[in-house]
Amino acid sequence: MRNLNIDVFFEFICPWCLIGKRQLQKAIYLLQQSHPDVTVNLNWRGVQLLPHIAEEGIPFKAFYLQRLGTSTAVKMRQAQVRQAAQAVGVEIDFERIPRMPNTAKAHHFFKNAARRMSPEQQDRLLEGIFSAYFHHAENISDPVTLQKIAVYCGIAEETVSPILNQTDISFASANTGGKGVPYFVFDGSSAMAGAQPAAVLYQAMLDALETQGQCV
Repeated sequence: MRNLNIDVFFEFICPWCLIGKRQLQKAIYLLQQSHPDVTVNLNWRGVQLLPHIAEEGIPFKAFYLQRLGTSTAVKMRQAQVRQAAQAVGVEIDFERIPRMPNTAKAHHFFKNAARRMSPEQQDRLLEGIFSAYFHHAENISDPVTLQKIAVYCGIAEETVSPILNQTDISFASANTGGKGVPYFVFDGSSAMAGAQPAAVLYQAMLDALETQGQCV
């Protein structure tokens, strides 16, 4: 058996990270078919893209209007994202999202909860937070919302409460060196930015495994 370690840098409010996660899942499936002796270990590393947003968040529409300049530009960008999301089976309704949240609490919670979880539980929690924001327009900076997501994902409340009750919710954002998110690092030997197609991610995994063999 061999191991392939992949660091995934992500932000909960970035739709490309959810899209990239779906593409990564497809790539891992391809690898499992071609290399059943390889175990993929995912290390999810949170990146807070907008740390200066107020704790209570800011209006979603106003944020994007200021960021992109015109309502036409906003519509075009959102249409592009929706098309890419639909291609991987994800529906995103931007009209339902009321606020752009500060994600420090969500990242802090996921990082500390993940230490106590199996990879399967980590994935469920990650999916739950993404879904709460993009599919249900919930406030993922609210501890009550995070607790509800965690319990719904099957995580024991006695595990959840101590993390949410911590008074210090400072979060040390991971650093991609300006490459943005999603950002993938394969076995520390190669890296790739953006929501790449599954075939591209799959090839990167094969290249990393080949590098492993050369280092033996």
